[in-house]
Order: sequence, then C-alpha cells, then structure tokens
Amino acid sequence: MPPANDPPAALPLTLDLEDFKGDFSFDALFGDLVDELLPEFRGDDAAGVPPPPAPAAPARGCAARLPRRRRAARALQALLQGARRPPSSGWLRLAYSLMLGIDKRLQNLKKEVATQDAKHRKTLGELEKGVDGLFDSFARLDSRISSVGQTAAKIGDHLQSAESQRETASQTIDLIKYLMEFNSTPGDLMELSPLFSDDSRVAEAASIAQKLRSFAEEDVGRHGVASAVGSANASRGLEVAVANLQEYCNELENRLLSRFDTASQRRELSTMAECAKILSQFNRGTSAMQHYVATRPMFIDVEIMNTDIQVVLGDDGPEADSSTIEEGLSILYKEIADTVRKEATTIMAVFPSPNEVMSILVQRVLEQRVTAILDKLLIRPSLASLPPIEEGGLLHYLRVLAVAYDKTKELAKELQSIGCGDLDIEGLTESIYVSHKDEYTEFEQASVRQLYQSKMAELRAEAKQQSDSTGSIGRAKGASVTTSPQQLLSVTVVNEFVRWNEEAISRCTLLFSQPTTVATNVRSIFACLLDQVSQYLTEGLDCARESLNEAAVMRDKYGIGTSVSRRLAAAAASAAEAAAAQGESSFRSFMIAVQRCASSVAILQQYFSNTISRLLLPVDGAHPAACEDMGSAVSVVEAAAHKGLLQCIDTVMCEVERLLSSEQKATDYRSPDDGAAPDHRPTNACIRIVAYLSRVLEVAFSALEGLNKQSFLTELGNRLHKGLLNHWQKFTFSPSGGLRLKRDITEYGEFVRSFNAPSIDEKFELLGIMANVFIVAPESLVSLFEGSPSIRKDALRFIQLRDDYKTAKIASMLNSIMSE
Repeated sequence: MPPANDPPAALPLTLDLEDFKGDFSFDALFGDLVDELLPEFRGDDAAGVPPPPAPAAPARGCAARLPRRRRAARALQALLQGARRPPSSGWLRLAYSLMLGIDKRLQNLKKEVATQDAKHRKTLGELEKGVDGLFDSFARLDSRISSVGQTAAKIGDHLQSAESQRETASQTIDLIKYLMEFNSTPGDLMELSPLFSDDSRVAEAASIAQKLRSFAEEDVGRHGVASAVGSANASRGLEVAVANLQEYCNELENRLLSRFDTASQRRELSTMAECAKILSQFNRGTSAMQHYVATRPMFIDVEIMNTDIQVVLGDDGPEADSSTIEEGLSILYKEIADTVRKEATTIMAVFPSPNEVMSILVQRVLEQRVTAILDKLLIRPSLASLPPIEEGGLLHYLRVLAVAYDKTKELAKELQSIGCGDLDIEGLTESIYVSHKDEYTEFEQASVRQLYQSKMAELRAEAKQQSDSTGSIGRAKGASVTTSPQQLLSVTVVNEFVRWNEEAISRCTLLFSQPTTVATNVRSIFACLLDQVSQYLTEGLDCARESLNEAAVMRDKYGIGTSVSRRLAAAAASAAEAAAAQGESSFRSFMIAVQRCASSVAILQQYFSNTISRLLLPVDGAHPAACEDMGSAVSVVEAAAHKGLLQCIDTVMCEVERLLSSEQKATDYRSPDDGAAPDHRPTNACIRIVAYLSRVLEVAFSALEGLNKQSFLTELGNRLHKGLLNHWQKFTFSPSGGLRLKRDITEYGEFVRSFNAPSIDEKFELLGIMANVFIVAPESLVSLFEGSPSIRKDALRFIQLRDDYKTAKIASMLNSIMSE
C-alpha cells in the first residue's frame, strides 16, 4: 500500500488504452503533464519557497468523470514521481541498486574511452609526422631519378648523333668510291661495283645513282660558274660522272619499265608496286605514270576506238538522231567510267602517288578518247551553206551538241567521284567545247530562222494546194481565188514558234552558267522569236486586209449607175449582192485573224513571263530592254490590226449605205396617198441594216476584247450615226413619216446599246429627240428648242425637210429663232 502522504500514490488512477482513443491530443497531454510537474522541478531552484497547494484529489467516484486527457496525465505523473523516489519494496531496491551500479560502470567506461582516445590521437600525430618525412624522401628520390634520366637521354642523343655521323661518313665514303667509278672513263659502265648490276639490289642502286647524279650535277654547276669568273685553279670537275650517271639512270629506268610491263601483263601487282616505287626516284616517277597510262588498251587499241563511234551512232549510222546518240553516249560513257574504276583499283595498289596517276589517266580519257568521239559527232556546219532541213538542218547539230555536252558533264562528275587528283576536270571539260560555244548564238539564231522559213514555205504550199483544189469552183462562180487568212494565221503555229525558242533557251542555259552570258544569249534568241511572231502575224493580217481590199474593188466595180437599163441594173444588183457577201466573209475572216493574233500575243507574253524574265532579271538592264523589244514587236502587229479594223468599218458602212440606197423608199417617211393608216413598224431598210449589223458584228464581239473592242465599236457607232444623218437629209418627212423615222431611230438605238459606248447611246438619244421636229406642229417648234438646246444646230437643218416647210412658212420662224 502506498503511504498516506504520497499524493500520486493516493491517486487511484491507472493508464487505460481507451484514454488514448477518439479525440486524444498529444499536445494537450504534454501541456497538462508539464503543468503538473513544473512546480516540483522548480522546487530545486527555489528552496524554501513552498510549492503551490496541490489540487484536492477527487473522490473515487468522481475519477471516472475526469476527462480522458487529464486522467492519462495524472497516471504518467504518478509513474514519473515513483521512478524518482528510492524504492521501498525489496525488488525495487534491488533494481535501484543495479541501476546505480550500471551508472557507475558507465562512468568508468567513459573515462577509459577518453583515455584511449587521447592515446590514439597522439599516435596518429606521430604517424602523420612520419608520413610527411617519407614524402619528402620520395620527392628527393624522384628529383634524383629525373636528373639521372636527363643525363642518360643526353648521353643517348650524343651516342645517336655519333652513330649517325659514323653512318653518314661510311655512306659518304661509299658514295665517293662509287662516284670515282662513274668518273673514270666516259661511256664505260663495265667496271662498276656489283651493286649496280645486281637485280636484287636495284632499289639501292637507283637511290645511290640519284644521289651521285645530284651531287655531280651540282659540282659541275659550281665549277662552271668558277671558270666563268676566271678561276685558274679550278679542278677538272665531274663531267664524265654526270654523263655516265645519266646513261646508267636511263638504262636502269628502261630496265625497270620493261620489268613493270612484264609484271603488268601478268597482273603481278607486288612486282608492279616494287618497280613503281623504285621508278618514283626518277623524275618523281613521271615516266612510269605516263608509261602506264599510255599503254592502257583504251588508248592504243584501234578496234576499241572504232567501236566507240559505232556504239554511239547505233544501227542508224551517220543518220542517227539526237535521242539515239544520247542513248549511245550513255552506254559508252558508262563503259569508260567502269574501265577507269577498274584501273583506279590497280593504280591504288601499285603506285606510291595514285592521285597523280589518276589525274593523268582522266586527262588522257577526256583529251583523247572522248575528244575523238566528239570530233566525229560534232561536225560544225557552215552558216553560209546550211544543211537541208530534210536532213535535220542546224537543229540536228545543236541537239547533238546539247546531248553530248550534257552527257560529257555527267561523265566528268562520275570520273571526279572515282578520283582525279588535282585535275581541274570541269575546266578541262569546258575546254573541249569552247570552239562550239564561241559560235553557239549565231548557230541558234540561224537554226530558228531556218525552221521559220521552212514552216512558212510549208504553210504556203498547203494554201496553194487548197487553192488549186478549189480554184475551178471559184473561177466558175467568177470569184477571185486568194489564200484564206485562216490558212496563214494559226495559234498552233505560234505555239510551235514558242516551242522552238523554248528548246533553244534550254540549250543555252545548259551550255552557259554565267548570268551575264546567259542573259545576253537569251535576249538574242528571244529577239528571233519576236521577229518571227511579228512577221507571221503581220503577214496574216495583211493577207486578211488584202481580202477586204478585193471585196472593196469588187463592190466598186459593180456599183449601180444612175442611168442604166433595167436589165443591167438587175445584173449589177446581183453582182453587188455577191460583192457584199464577199465583204461580209472578208470581215469575218479578218476578225478571226485579229482574235488569233490576240491569242498569239497572249501566248508570247506568258512565255516571256514564265521563262525569259527569270533569266534576264539577275542582270541589270536586260529585262527592261527585252520588254522594250517585245513592245516594239507587238506594236507592229497592233498597227496592222488597226488598219484592218478601219477597213472593216469601211466595209460595214459601205454595205449599210448600199442597203439604205436600195431598200429605203421615198414613201417610207411620207403620208400614204391611199388614205391608209400610217405604218408604225421600222422601215425595211432599218430592219435589214440591223439584221446585217447583228450578223456581222457577232464575230467582232467575240474576237475583240478590252480597249480594242471599245475603240472599234465607238468608231463604228460614230460612223453609223454620221451615215444615217447624211442619208435622212435626202428625204422629206410628214408627221406620220416623222413617227416612223423615230421608230427607226429607236431600233438603231436599241442595237447600238449593245456597244456599251455611252457617247454613242447619247447621240442616238438626241437623234430620237430631234425627230420630234417632224412630228410637232409648226407653232410648237420653239418650245421644242427650248427643251433641248443641244440639238438646235442639227434640228435647224432637219426642219427644212418637213413637207410643210414652205406652206407653213417655217422659214420665218427659223429666222426668229436664229435671231434669238
């Protein structure tokens, strides 16, 4: 039982697991525990200060009502205070004594550990001092070793230098001995040391001979200078040695080349490599390299060289076209590239400087084998006597030139990929074609001109043949037989011109790469196209104009006179109808020609924009100059078209005047004598003229575009307006005739409205207003002028055409109007 004065023991509180569940908070538990124990721990620091009174212990029955947190804190407090007091029971005292013993042993162990740690630190300090001393000893030893090594290296260098000097001296002695042998007797090589005749020591003999030769030639040179300045004590020199060494080296070189050839025939690459290595001491091996290349079968076999041209031309022989030659060159150049590739394998295995040998080989291939083929293919024709177009003309030569150049460039690239050393293969390839490229532009221009002349001759022959086949029919009808303009003007032909030029431009860009050169040549070639298109279109338009002229002559020839018999008048009227039909046909033909000209010019402009411009723009001034050239060429065509369009207007107006004179009756604008009602329909002349204009202008509406169409229709409208005014001044008008005239004017106005020309519409509207001078009463004329002052001048002339002009005394009224 715990004593009565032991407050914690008196508490019947124990730890319960349920106290730590639910809303248990460790922070609150720790706070309550501190509040319970803090006064007791403070008692040690403040002696004599009575602790605050402990709270009254709750009754046993109230303990269960304490919060779980408070009960847990009281239980922990009792445990802690019980652990701090000396135990009272026996087993507790025993545990307490054991705890004290453990604490004491722990203190003793701590002291022992501290002592051992001090000893250990002391031992480590002593070891560090020993290691530092050992490092110092090693450093001194390393320095000593380095010094001894440097001394040994110097001794080795001296020994090596001494050995080198000894060997040099020994070699010099041997060289002097050999030199004396060569300098003994001119031309005597029989008394030489065995070294120079031993085939197994050829490399050594070649090396020594070259050294002796170099020394002897240098000595002869020095003595030559000394004798030139008058040295009296000059030695005899080594002229004999130089001559003998030269002879020996030549003989040795020939011997090695012979051995090299034998090994080459047997494909003994090791022997070839050995000989090439030795020969490299003679002129850097140039003779061996050139000899090897020169003995290749492709350069000495006549059968191979004859086969080359057969492969290129194929079965067609000299008549082969460019496509056949292109295919043949591809086959031949592939075979050449394969041969060079095989030779490159041998060269790499044999020669010490393979790049130099490849340079010589590739140069020989291009200069000999390729050039031999091209000389047979590219036979430059004479510009003074062009080859016939049936045999291909100049175009065949130019196509073969382009094909050969392109394939040769491909071969050059292939050879460069195989290897050609420092050879400028691109420059070498260009040099092969330099003579052909110098006159290329002249040949290209002559070619397109030849093609143009041939095409025009072909078109004329076709037109003549067609005319001959239809000539009998035309002569039977009394018509003139001429070439139709449609036969001479065709967009397809212009497309062919452009295709020729485009092909020429493609050749130009293939053969030349400098922008300035390309621009100059392109402009020259394009100028040929401009001349061709301009000449072709102008001739076609002139042919169409000639048809209009023939129709006009025919129309004037069959004009009806004023005093002819009825029979002649009927015949003349029939001929005039035929002339009118021919004029209408010529009008249609010219409009079709103009339409094709417009399409051709559009093709030309599109070709210039898509192809020519990009080649001229990189060069200052080239593009504007070409634009100016094209503008000049087109302006020539436009001038010819303008003349023809004016003739078309003349043709139309002549037919209008013929219809007016033949169809317009004097009674059309007079009151009917039989008392019948006035006819308010358009007159027959008006109906026929509108029908004619609608028919012939249908093709003009489709053929002309833009400003050309507007200008043509405006001019035609002005001429029609003027012609109608002049025609109506030949008649007198009654009021009913005025109404019919106004109906005609309305019909004409509705037709010309399709011209989309506001100025023409306004003129015909004024004509309609002016026709009122025939309809209104004489006393209303003044008010008519006041409403439309702009027609006063023309209206005053038309008033005189009233049938009541004299009877109504309108002249006096006109005088009053004029006075105002």
